[in-house]
Amino acid sequence: MKILVTGSAGFIGSALCLRLLELGNKVIGLDNHNDYYSPFLKEARLLRFSNHLNYTHVRIDLCDQEGISKIFKQYKPQKVINMAAQAGVRYSLKNPMSYINSNIIGFMNILESCRNYDVEHLVYASSSSVYGANTLMPYSESHNVDHPLSLYAATKKSNELMAHSYSHLYKIPTTGLRFFTVYGPWDRPDMALQKFAQRIIDGNTIKVFNHGNHQRDFTFIDDIVEGVIRVIDLTAKSDPNWSGKNPKPNTSNAPWKIYNIGNNQPIRLIDYIKALEIALGRQAKKEFLPIQPGDVPDTWANVEALIENIDYQPTTTINEGINKFAEWFKDYYKF
Repeated sequence: MKILVTGSAGFIGSALCLRLLELGNKVIGLDNHNDYYSPFLKEARLLRFSNHLNYTHVRIDLCDQEGISKIFKQYKPQKVINMAAQAGVRYSLKNPMSYINSNIIGFMNILESCRNYDVEHLVYASSSSVYGANTLMPYSESHNVDHPLSLYAATKKSNELMAHSYSHLYKIPTTGLRFFTVYGPWDRPDMALQKFAQRIIDGNTIKVFNHGNHQRDFTFIDDIVEGVIRVIDLTAKSDPNWSGKNPKPNTSNAPWKIYNIGNNQPIRLIDYIKALEIALGRQAKKEFLPIQPGDVPDTWANVEALIENIDYQPTTTINEGINKFAEWFKDYYKF
């Protein structure tokens, strides 16, 4: 299979490329290598597979419509996994235009190229952030997602709607995956785990928002990758039971589908920190603070649809996952 992966130097995108190559696929990776966080980390991720005979890397911004179109024309990918996006809820309060450029305009260019070059299936990253003000747990794909609490969440909801319009108009199979707090080795420095680990190692105080009472459905990177790999082959189809009189929000009469992908076992933030303290062998200095603007108090994924359709079964416990992260972190940063 020839698969195009955007965001291939990113946390999830690079892990996906590595696994796809191990499974014998040909992979074309796209990434703009921006400086939202250390480009050196992105280069280090790529070194794991960039010399593989079946891998081709292209440095390009998704906003380059003509350039993206040329790549599709040249390489003719059969399937596309769009992991490229401007990430981070809090950064969206500081630099909102970067989210419009990457997550809206960039995604539009991917959709157009999928339409023009007969892509068999587009799988793209959505987010648990779309559930926003919803407090009914666990989050289900059947729930309403019309009340985002950040621009980041709004752009991810927009991606789902944009994909639906293209699935309806041009019969392009599209599947959106709502990721729930992915963590593990090679993650981003702006994510809580790396920020906490760095400050604990340095003996600095960590800021614990919502007084540590956040609950997150932390999901280990290997479990996420396994789920995405299986979804690639589960090409979205129209739902024969879908009705406009009583529309289901996660299926359609178009070849369009939405899935939660998470661990289905929410963990309190303070317990997450405790596991990291144990893995690093050091105790954190903590400053307890109120919840931040744009944050949701809790996330919890109902993943019954993925279990039913692809036998998705996350297997990594929080202690196992954080231990693997800590081993990588100490090795990479030479602690």
